[in-house]
Amino acid sequence: MVLVAVAMVAIVAMAALSIDVITLYLAKQEAQRSADAAAIAAAKILSVSSITGDPNNGALHWGAICGPDDGTNGLATRVAKAVVNQNVVGGAPASTPIVTYSSAGTSSSDCTALSTTAFGVNPMVTVQLNRPNLPTFFSRIWGNRGNSISATATAELFNPSNSANSGNSPNGTPIPVRPRCVKPWVVPNQNPWIPAPVTGPTGLSYCNQGAGACNKIVANADGAIQNPGISVGTTSNGIIGETFWLVADCRHSPSSTCIVRRAGGPAANYGSASPFIKPMANLLYLPGQVTTTPVGVPSCTTGDDFEQAIEGCDSPANYSCGVPPASGGTNAVDLTRNPWQPTSDGVTCLIHQADNSDVNASTGQDSLNPFMATAVYPVIAPSAYPFQISAGSGSAMVTAGLPAGTPVAVSPSIVSLPIFDEAAVTPGSSTTTPVTFVGFLQVFINAVDNAGNVSVTVLNVAGCGNGSNPMGTAMNGNSPLPVRLITPP
Repeated sequence: MVLVAVAMVAIVAMAALSIDVITLYLAKQEAQRSADAAAIAAAKILSVSSITGDPNNGALHWGAICGPDDGTNGLATRVAKAVVNQNVVGGAPASTPIVTYSSAGTSSSDCTALSTTAFGVNPMVTVQLNRPNLPTFFSRIWGNRGNSISATATAELFNPSNSANSGNSPNGTPIPVRPRCVKPWVVPNQNPWIPAPVTGPTGLSYCNQGAGACNKIVANADGAIQNPGISVGTTSNGIIGETFWLVADCRHSPSSTCIVRRAGGPAANYGSASPFIKPMANLLYLPGQVTTTPVGVPSCTTGDDFEQAIEGCDSPANYSCGVPPASGGTNAVDLTRNPWQPTSDGVTCLIHQADNSDVNASTGQDSLNPFMATAVYPVIAPSAYPFQISAGSGSAMVTAGLPAGTPVAVSPSIVSLPIFDEAAVTPGSSTTTPVTFVGFLQVFINAVDNAGNVSVTVLNVAGCGNGSNPMGTAMNGNSPLPVRLITPP
């Protein structure tokens, strides 16, 4: 009986200690998940806010995203703290986390004292949190010492543009990417806003492909962004925030094939009298080749594989950086189809736009807010920074119960497009022509009209160059800027 009594004390003590150990272990896991989620959320805010498109922080936009958390600045910081506050650790949220940003071996709580070149390519955000006073049992005899846990997580956002020259590439060559979900609108490597477009009530502007009429979006060799910076309103201070129309470089005709507009000369086929061309800036695209069955296609689809690739996701194998035509790559434009009708129907389905005859306001699709409109060019967005996406009435999140107009960080209106080197090849008509992709353009779709013209706002640019290591890694999601969690040591 004496032995049993003595043993019971030890058994009860071990049982109580095991409960405490399990409590601390589970709390540690919860804390790590909270830190991971906060770091990823902050990195995604860096991506949506497009700060890698302004690698020199020319207009001091970085402060609005990762600046001091004073209630008006530091959007990514506030998001990280909100995520931590929403995740319980040991039955209650952790203490206010410490959020820092780093690049090239230096760190800062507000992006100051960071290498602009390195941070503009590979920004990282670290979240540190602590949960004190965890509820325990047996270990209380030692007081509250040891009844707290901590966790740290770091997430990075990578933009391959100019990665060869920023110290982020191990071998000094551009690091290419290959997003999984790309829309089959192959755009030329031309910025339709630089030089400034023609102004006036009937003014039209487009780039005469191959003639150097517009600046390049990215450098062909190393993928560096050629006009970095963030624009708001109707003028361009950089490519991020520029708003223009994607217009098919195919004549609107009864023909089901793409007869390239510029083949007949701009005066004959691209005049101001055309009802299909929009005033102000236009970027002429060509239909990409869709060689596999698209995935993730919504139920509202009614068209062929090209339309379904717009509504869902095309194979990433069709969009590889830097694969020149002579190498036998699968990158190609498909001029055996005319894309304007599938584009109109596909975008209407994709973004839940109820009326494609109205491009002046949201008719169900998500929208950038705030935005400005003019009589000449109804959809000019955005007019202020940071950019903010508002959920439209047709959004799946609104259907699930979220109020329309609520700010959101994800949207089907955010898509990626391949950029091709238009100077390297001259597409013919009614043919499939190999092309070389030199980067990706991430845009926000504002609206589509009934002629297949798509109003877009640039969110990100990822230049990958056309070097010797072209294939890259297929990234999850539709962003050309991958976000990943770095496992803490």
